[in-house]
Amino acid sequence: MIKMSLAEIAEIVDGRLEPAANIVVTGSVEYDTRKITPGGLFLAFVGEQVDGHDFGAVAVAAGAVGAIGQRPLAGLPTIVVPDPLVAVTTLARAVVDRLPGATLVGLTGSSGKTTTKDFVGQVLARTGPTIAPPGTHNNALGFPYTVVKADEQTKWLVLEMGASSIGHIKHLCEIAPVHIGVVLNVGVAHIGEFGSVENIAVAKGELVEALPADGLAILNADDPRVRAMQSRTDARVVLVGEAADADVRAVDVVLDERGRPGYTLVTPDGSVAVQLGVAGRHQVGNTLAAAAVGLAAGMSLTEVGAALTELRIASTRRMDVFDRADDVTVIDDSYNANPASTAAALHALIAFGQDRRRIAVLGYMAELGPSERSGHEEVGELAARLGVDRLIVVGAGAEPIHRGAASVATWEGTSVAVPDQDSAIALLHAELRPGDVVLVKGSRYRTWEVADSLRDPVNQQAVHG
Repeated sequence: MIKMSLAEIAEIVDGRLEPAANIVVTGSVEYDTRKITPGGLFLAFVGEQVDGHDFGAVAVAAGAVGAIGQRPLAGLPTIVVPDPLVAVTTLARAVVDRLPGATLVGLTGSSGKTTTKDFVGQVLARTGPTIAPPGTHNNALGFPYTVVKADEQTKWLVLEMGASSIGHIKHLCEIAPVHIGVVLNVGVAHIGEFGSVENIAVAKGELVEALPADGLAILNADDPRVRAMQSRTDARVVLVGEAADADVRAVDVVLDERGRPGYTLVTPDGSVAVQLGVAGRHQVGNTLAAAAVGLAAGMSLTEVGAALTELRIASTRRMDVFDRADDVTVIDDSYNANPASTAAALHALIAFGQDRRRIAVLGYMAELGPSERSGHEEVGELAARLGVDRLIVVGAGAEPIHRGAASVATWEGTSVAVPDQDSAIALLHAELRPGDVVLVKGSRYRTWEVADSLRDPVNQQAVHG
């Protein structure tokens, strides 16, 4: 974070510093004591099971010089406020106002946000100090938490924007006004909260509405709802995708034996060959967005092409491909799931060598509202039509996936529904044989335990992509 005294921070967030202390925060702002750096500021939150105010001594031992909390922490000067979340949000805006040399980039979409944020960060890091921390930090806490990581040297601040309701992204843009906005797609993720895909499009489009007239909107030309957002912004628009009229587009897409796309990147300034090191055809669109940001940053086409070729997965459990010593390949995409992202993962599974047995372990997809049953059934039907050899469906909520697959009469594979992760693990390990490719995908209902059970800590070759 930008160096500030505790007294200065207290004034910014309208808090009371107890006891008074002439101390400057020179380290990071953290709510996890394990991540505090010397000179850092600790955020004490009251959780459902843990109260951060009880960890003052731990924070001091880790190097914290102050805290923000609802009451004083033992042994640590504390800025006392009614709500630490409101305080860190206010602090984030103050940090942004002191970043005259930084350009803010915001990304949103129903799927692919975190991976694309990582890609954009890797591309921009070639041009100067960049903040784009791995992981998903797109909510009411994660967003300001990312912002306050910026300091005087930051050139690029890359921000992931999620939404749980209309108005949410608009609010995030008020905390951190972005200059470049990227909208990836509009799908049914969180439709249970929004009520309709049209409402999701309204929410995602708030990003481009917030852009200044001299800003840049990067929009997915292949998604009609995103393409239509051109009329909602005064900023310059760059279309990316495989559509013939896209300004930054991919042609001649080919997948290798590990499902990694290669393509020709075409721009108004020429073209360059790109071979990605990450699996999944859906990564073409994600990397095109990163390419457009890189070009906007002043990188040459050659530099952008080289950057795309070297992209790697940075956030865990998102198309993390690893090989075991017994020649089993695992695709750990278990961080979260919705119908669109699961479809993309299934296509990636099928892209692996045709002589290998493809197994999909699929869990429940949350927040689909009235589309819950149909969304799961459609995923099962897709798995069968693509030719997945073995389908293991985990949990009662995901059972319609099993029914959907069984409804495809021409399918030659097999499906089974199991009650929980332990049952899936036992069945998978009993059936697994050398050469298999296993996809693990589901919303955050511990589906990742299946992927973790496949990791060999001694012999695993960590091949990402």
